Amino acid sequence: MLCRSAAICFVMLPLATLAPAQVRAQDVPGIEICTVEKTMERRTSCLQSNVDFLQKTITKLTLDHQQKLDAANRQIDALKTTVAGLQKTLGDLQAAQAKLAEDVKKKQDAPPAKDASPAAKEGNKDATK
Repeated sequence: MLCRSAAICFVMLPLATLAPAQVRAQDVPGIEICTVEKTMERRTSCLQSNVDFLQKTITKLTLDHQQKLDAANRQIDALKTTVAGLQKTLGDLQAAQAKLAEDVKKKQDAPPAKDASPAAKEGNKDATK
């Protein structure tokens, strides 16, 4: 793998030297060392360039972070809504479970019906045959 990347480097190097001088001399925005400038005008210009770069960077980062905060707040609101819905569902299920337990307890506490009609008893016998 190292050999392949070295081969690519040897192929790309001559192509880079054939590129026009304008393309290779592009100024990349960033912090520059301004102490190397001899004249006050160039040093001031360099410092102003650094200030401009830092202000643009701060503005960009502020916008990015604000977008992230807004997205997080929207997600928090959606989660709050979901939790409220789940709490309501849980409350409904607990109420239904309590009602069911109460109904079962009432059926167990109720004495069996002794005065069932004889026709009903005969009907039960016929159904078992």
